[in-house]
Amino acid sequence: MKYKIVYMGTPHYAKEILKTLIEAEDMEVSLVLTQPDRPVGRKKVLTAPPVKELALQHGINVLQPHRLSDEGIEDAIKALKPDFIVVAEFGQILPKSILDIAPCINLHASLLPQYRGASPVQQSLLNGDKITGVTSMLMEEGLDTGPMLEKVEFVIPADMRLHALMAQLTSDACTLTLSTIRNYENITPQMQDEAEATLCKKIKKSDGEVDFEDAGLIYNKYRAFEGWPGIFTSNGTKLDGLSLIDT
Repeated sequence: MKYKIVYMGTPHYAKEILKTLIEAEDMEVSLVLTQPDRPVGRKKVLTAPPVKELALQHGINVLQPHRLSDEGIEDAIKALKPDFIVVAEFGQILPKSILDIAPCINLHASLLPQYRGASPVQQSLLNGDKITGVTSMLMEEGLDTGPMLEKVEFVIPADMRLHALMAQLTSDACTLTLSTIRNYENITPQMQDEAEATLCKKIKKSDGEVDFEDAGLIYNKYRAFEGWPGIFTSNGTKLDGLSLIDT
């Protein structure tokens, strides 16, 4: 038996999960939805999302709707009669009309209900958490509020920064995706405890500004904002690891 999958995702994290699904002998990805191509860099070169590039390499049909409510999107998904819709960092809330087609499984890079929203990995580092992980969940109309299916936990080394942690959680998410789909019939979904729920927002460039009142906070920002936005003083001076040691 092959599981029929419609996949939704956009960045590298989502690309690696898609790659895992494509390579699995018992999975058949027949349609991929991702965000529209975007201008990137100073020259504003129109660039395809990583998920689109991978899908096209494997001859998988790709749709790039600005909204899932766009004409024809729902019909295109329904026509395939998928067993599951798998979602990872897609960038849009799924409307009820899509959620009703098949079980929609989201791979969220936190231990829900902690860190619902756009920047869970950065938030775990900012807070100096000792443990994080990935949660597979059934999607509903709210933002990361649906019943939880499975979790995998990871103990964060004190010196681990964003890129390394993201790589670890991406690998864990790939494993979890296959586990959740294959064991779906035997999993009892667990409702999230709203009393424990926390939200995290999209990272802004201004979040990287630091003062020198709290060394622990500076170090956690250094870990969380690796690559972008980085950390810098109020006058715009960029700090790196050597600067932190010197201070």
